[in-house]
Amino acid sequence: MAGTRVKARGESALAERFAVFAECLLTGVWIAVASLGVVTYPAAFAAGARHLRRRTAHERGGWREFVADFRTAVRGGWLAGLAGWAAVAAVWVDVQAARAGIPGGPLVGAVGVVALIGLVVTGLRAAAVWEPGARWLTLLAGAGRRTVLDPAGSFLIVGGLAVVALSAWFAAPLAIAVLGAVAAAAVAVEQRYRHR
Repeated sequence: MAGTRVKARGESALAERFAVFAECLLTGVWIAVASLGVVTYPAAFAAGARHLRRRTAHERGGWREFVADFRTAVRGGWLAGLAGWAAVAAVWVDVQAARAGIPGGPLVGAVGVVALIGLVVTGLRAAAVWEPGARWLTLLAGAGRRTVLDPAGSFLIVGGLAVVALSAWFAAPLAIAVLGAVAAAAVAVEQRYRHR
């Protein structure tokens, strides 16, 4: 039954932390599978983040709840995913202009890459606080403000994204599992921001 608390099992702190880490890795696989729809990645991260929030609050929830959350989140989340790919295409054009030697191209390319990183962090922060019934436009606007007002938290998420990139460079399957750790990092950053 979703939303009910699970009684603590008297686990050691180390066992509890390892269980959360293992849950992050499993959630990364779920996020990767749900992102196969190309524009479904915001909904996949939102469902993954909600699953991890349930896990850390000791509430029941598993694959079925993840799928239900994903179905709800994808209703408006696919538009956010489409906008994300449009931003990637715009930055790709900027980078190509920089490579072609167009005057001012390197500056435009650098600004485009920094803006894209900011948009990715904003998207992850929005997904980390998603709840059923939330509007993606509202979530993204609030996350954009938090991205700017909380640079330390935003930098932590960028660090998580760097770990995914390095994992993919080292061994592509590692990047899939690490996606859950990025979702967990976004959840932790948002909780930290709320409680400061």
